[in-house]
Amino acid sequence: MPHLPNSPTAKPNYSSVWVAFVLLGISAINTQAKIAITVPQQVSLSANFSTQQLSISWLGGEATTFDLIILRTEFNETVFYDTVSAVLNQDGGQHQWTWTSVEPLECTSLSLKVRSREGKTISEWSEPQILEGRDLPNSVKSMFPQDRTVPVGANTTFCCIVQEGKDFKSILYGSTVMNVKRLSRRSYATTAVNQNISGNSGTNVVCLSNDPSSLTGTVIFVGYPPLLSKFECETRDLIIAECQWEEGRSTNLYRKNATRYSVNERDCPERRRCTLSQWDGNWTLLAVNPLGQYSLTDSAEVSHRVHPVAPVKLTPVAHAWNATVLWEWAYSSYSSLALVCQVELASHNTMLGNFSGVGLRSAVLLDLQPDEEYKVQVRCGSQKNFWKWGDWSKALSFKTKPYVPDAPDVWMWMNRDNTGLVVWKPLTRRQSHGQIVGYKVTLWNSEENEQHTEILSPESKVLPVNLTRWASFSGDNKVIATVIAKNVEGMSQPASVLLHLIDDEPPALAQTVYTSTGFPLSWQHNDNSTCGYLVEWCNALCTRDCPVDWIRLDAGNTNISVQSADFQPGVRYNFSLYSCPSDFPVLTHRWQGYMQELAPSSSVRLEITQQGCDVVLTWEEIPLAGRRGFLLGYNVYISNGSHLTRLANLDLGTRTYTKKGLSVSIHKFTVKAYTSAGEDTGGTASIRLESCDGLILEILASLGMVTFLLATVAYFCYKKRRWVKKAFYPDIPEPKLPGDWFRTQGPLDVKPPPHSMVHIIEKPERDSSKDSLVVIPEEEEDDGEGIGDEPVDTDEPQLLRYYNQVVDERPIRPRFPDSSVSSSSSVDSANTDVTYTGIQTSCSSLVFLSDSQCSSEGFQPHTGFSVSSGDRGGGYQPQMQPVALGGNLASPEPLVEPQVVSSGGYKPQSSWLLDSPTETDEKISPPPSLGSPTSVASTQFLLPDSEEHEEERRQPSSLAAAWFTNLLSSAKP
Repeated sequence: MPHLPNSPTAKPNYSSVWVAFVLLGISAINTQAKIAITVPQQVSLSANFSTQQLSISWLGGEATTFDLIILRTEFNETVFYDTVSAVLNQDGGQHQWTWTSVEPLECTSLSLKVRSREGKTISEWSEPQILEGRDLPNSVKSMFPQDRTVPVGANTTFCCIVQEGKDFKSILYGSTVMNVKRLSRRSYATTAVNQNISGNSGTNVVCLSNDPSSLTGTVIFVGYPPLLSKFECETRDLIIAECQWEEGRSTNLYRKNATRYSVNERDCPERRRCTLSQWDGNWTLLAVNPLGQYSLTDSAEVSHRVHPVAPVKLTPVAHAWNATVLWEWAYSSYSSLALVCQVELASHNTMLGNFSGVGLRSAVLLDLQPDEEYKVQVRCGSQKNFWKWGDWSKALSFKTKPYVPDAPDVWMWMNRDNTGLVVWKPLTRRQSHGQIVGYKVTLWNSEENEQHTEILSPESKVLPVNLTRWASFSGDNKVIATVIAKNVEGMSQPASVLLHLIDDEPPALAQTVYTSTGFPLSWQHNDNSTCGYLVEWCNALCTRDCPVDWIRLDAGNTNISVQSADFQPGVRYNFSLYSCPSDFPVLTHRWQGYMQELAPSSSVRLEITQQGCDVVLTWEEIPLAGRRGFLLGYNVYISNGSHLTRLANLDLGTRTYTKKGLSVSIHKFTVKAYTSAGEDTGGTASIRLESCDGLILEILASLGMVTFLLATVAYFCYKKRRWVKKAFYPDIPEPKLPGDWFRTQGPLDVKPPPHSMVHIIEKPERDSSKDSLVVIPEEEEDDGEGIGDEPVDTDEPQLLRYYNQVVDERPIRPRFPDSSVSSSSSVDSANTDVTYTGIQTSCSSLVFLSDSQCSSEGFQPHTGFSVSSGDRGGGYQPQMQPVALGGNLASPEPLVEPQVVSSGGYKPQSSWLLDSPTETDEKISPPPSLGSPTSVASTQFLLPDSEEHEEERRQPSSLAAAWFTNLLSSAKP
């Protein structure tokens, strides 16, 4: 390592260091003193309460920036604090700055202080300056701002100052309660944000306190600044300028806040119009209101802005087809002005023409109609440098003179019987050229030179004709009808139509469908034809003297759409096309159609029949008046309870329908015709279907059964003819007299039983020739036994006492014997044994037998038995009516003994009356008598007295049998 030489160490110079520090300190002190900032002096405040601006001025030395602080004095609340660059006034050396307050400056007292700032160096605050508000202790209740005008969308702060000792309640903006903040002890504020346009009289803002008598508030007007458009000036008399403009929008500000207008600094009292006494050529429009101003400019030469006034004093000069209109001008300057004028029909807005000339004062109107009312008006404009049309004049009314009428449009309607009508269309007002006073109609035959003229009233439009009479005068069957119209000016040109006999069938009808333009009709045009066409139409329901309408077409037309206000829905119309209607009308085409098809208004008449097992429906066509459309077919329905089931859809030509396979019941059918618009209500018929399968068999079976029954009865009657004869027509037997009846007449003692005693009351004179027994031929003996098996009382013999009578051998015919005489006289006859043979009687004649005995025992009469005093058993036992001895003989009560009732054999009636009324006294009851054997020859039933047969009336079957037997008996000769 090298060795460093040793040298002595140097001592520091401490005195120079301290000198340096001292110098630096002095320099710093000098610098601090040099940059010291001046406190702002002479601070002053100036307030603009309407704009809420506060102007502040002060002396601030060399500083360029300053700090400002604004406080609400009472609450010491900072309102504004910021560093600002104030403007230096070179003349006075003062700094100035303006502050705009959100609240009105009247709301509360404000304190302001200013200090200078240079970078981070600041001065002391200046002495505070106070701007006193209206919220002083001695202030009255008030509200700010007062009657302020603000633009739409602005924010406005309102404050309310209440009196000392009063309590604040709220602030109302219109009807809205606002949010409030407190500025001081007596001042309260609220802010309306984004304000909408107010009403015409503004919006009320009201301050409410606990003192209802001290109501205070303000009015706020919210609107727009002015906005204008279309500013232009023109002249009427070539001297005065009239300026006009339009407002782009309404400002919504009125009265003292309304917009004020001026043109070239001359006030204009009207809102959209201003008049200047001289034409300046350049104009400036200025519009001002509290929210702002707007201006427009315009310039032009006088000849380019002429707007003529309306013509005055219009006068007409009228003729039939034209008229002249005269007028005057209000300004003499128009005499040298080139004008163009228009004349218009005021009632129809129809322009009649344009007329031009220098200082124009008249116009000739052409193409007018005679006897027509017109109302015209006139306006004019500048012909050179045309600006705009002038004003219309007042309307002028006049009437043209009448002229001869036009020729009427004539046509004809011919019926199939060659009678018809000559028809013409009434002339319109434009065609009549005056009041029509009548029509002249002439029928003329050119070959025969025959004519007939009729004068008709103005209301006439048809003349009936009989073409047959007129056509007989002409070989070609042509008659010309001519119609002439007449008014006060003269007669029209004649209009003619050719009438001719109809001998051809019309063409077939084709269908046409109505469209929005009418009924479309089209046809082929004949190139060789040069004449026009006529289309005629009428109601299809009309068949004679029909009211028709028509339209004429020029040659070459091949189609047309027919439209008329008379067309009605549901009505069929026929259309006919005639070629050469003016020369020789020829019918070439026919159509038919509906304006609107409807459902049929009437229904079919339905008839229903049963044919065998089938049901056949038939109906007729609906009349044309009830169709209301083209029928497309028929629907056949059958009723199933409450609804209809369609069975078939038939075409239009089918009007019968057969339904098979129906059950035996009641069936209801409905047939409905339909068009394109729907069905009719339907024709309905019902039928009760009878059984048809076994009908013939039932008839044949019934006939067979009747035949079989008749044959059976006939066969039975044939086989049982003897029984039938006996049962229904028996032979009446005659008495058979056995033994010798020619003995000498003497008494015959027969001892009757006690119950058969016959008491003879009276013995009338008698004819002995009649008292004889008659021999009755014996019938075939039946093997039947006697009736009744009851025991017979045989203690005493049954005896009858008869007188012998001389027998007359002459054959005895059946007669009505006098049984009472015979019975009474037989008591005195000689005792004789009498044998009765072959005596028969019907069961009905045995009045004392019951019905059961007749029916069950089969009553058979006994034959060949004799009656004698010693015999017992069945024999002839005359029935009698016993009476008690010494009793009333006239008593009719029967006393029937059991033995008599129960014994068999022939029992004659017990009560016999005299045949002749001369043989008995009517006042005396007939005596009882014993029946004679000759009584069997009677052909009449011996009926008992009514009193004796009360019991028989209770047996109708017995009476009926007796009546039938009597009928058979009376039938014999």
